[in-house]
Amino acid sequence: MKVAIVGAGAWGTALAQHVARRHPVLLWTRDRAQFESLCASRCNERYLPGVRLEPRIELACEIAPLHAWLAQADVSIVIFATPVAGFEPALAAIAPGLPERCRGLLWLCKGIDPGARRLPHAIAAPWLLSRPGGVLSGPSFAEEVAAGLPVALTVAGTDPAIEALAIAACHHGAARIYTSADLLGVELGGALKNVMAIAAGISDGLALGANARAALITRALAEMARLGAALGARPATFTGLTGLGDLVLTCTGGLSRNRRVGLALAAGQPIEAILPALGHVAEGVHTAPVARALAHQAGVEMPLAEAVCAVLEGRASATDALRTLLAREPRAEVEYR
Repeated sequence: MKVAIVGAGAWGTALAQHVARRHPVLLWTRDRAQFESLCASRCNERYLPGVRLEPRIELACEIAPLHAWLAQADVSIVIFATPVAGFEPALAAIAPGLPERCRGLLWLCKGIDPGARRLPHAIAAPWLLSRPGGVLSGPSFAEEVAAGLPVALTVAGTDPAIEALAIAACHHGAARIYTSADLLGVELGGALKNVMAIAAGISDGLALGANARAALITRALAEMARLGAALGARPATFTGLTGLGDLVLTCTGGLSRNRRVGLALAAGQPIEAILPALGHVAEGVHTAPVARALAHQAGVEMPLAEAVCAVLEGRASATDALRTLLAREPRAEVEYR
């Protein structure tokens, strides 16, 4: 099997490192300067410094060599490791002309298109044609995956064939791949946890303590599951790797970009200054207003998401948003039906 990974950011490079320990990998970037730097140093100094690329990783920045490389295998797949904003342009550039031996497309995006409020599977649908497609998601910091530390991920797709392809490509060494029949729920979990991680960063930045962080994560999970159920996802999905697992990691881990956004917001920094300094995409910033809009449309309460939006949009300080949350009326923790 040959595996092409589109997008040489931190996560794309880390997954390339893992997959290349068993399969030939082509890591593709649209940025010629980055391509030349990767070729020269065999290290992604911008996004994953200090990690030398595995010998099996080849590099490309043109589409024709990517297609030709995939066609040389009996079985090949393409994994898109782009932010949500770059997913459709990457599909439009690469999906046409893919060889028949490319048996499926996977994506790693964790967000929602803010314009049309589309999850990644809806973005991918017009480009799949007869191929199966699916998302590979779960609690995974790029630096740890690149280092070969244990990780568990979930694949959910349009057809069981994509699950088999994802397992063949990624289920080896320190990585364990689970399957899910809930594509919608897996994608929602990956997107919504980023919003909640901003809230967790705000809480930690205000030094509210471990009790507050535990309460926030628990209520965040309840919000995610409520919206998921209203949109047609399976509630049980949110207790799995792509719900609870990813939520805990992103809300507590020091490597979490979205949590770092929350820490900076708590310190009074404006979002316009935070994002350039971050140097990476923090999907929760773009997902928060979309999650709020979807919740309003579905008639679902999401007070944490509302609070994050208020701070991001400058309508409330971090302290004011906290006061609003604490002033909410008492209610039952769980509604039994």
